Amino acid sequence: MKICHAHNLNDALDENKPFGITVSLPPGDSFQSLLGGTWERTHWFATEEQRDLALEDMASEHLYSRRGDRPTLIFERVDPPQH
Repeated sequence: MKICHAHNLNDALDENKPFGITVSLPPGDSFQSLLGGTWERTHWFATEEQRDLALEDMASEHLYSRRGDRPTLIFERVDPPQH
């Protein structure tokens, strides 16, 4: 894929990122009416440590959340295949 403005990339496209976090919605979540029942997004990281730090941040109470709000998203670790 040709990149029009490569200087705007945050990370190199060819960097190996075998560790991931898949984010999805629980059944019956009201956001399914906006995103669809099969919505999911996978974020990729170069190291297990980067992935675990990001997962801790994603699953925590957001700085600007109302008191008592909790994320309803489902977070799943993705590990590289074992050979």
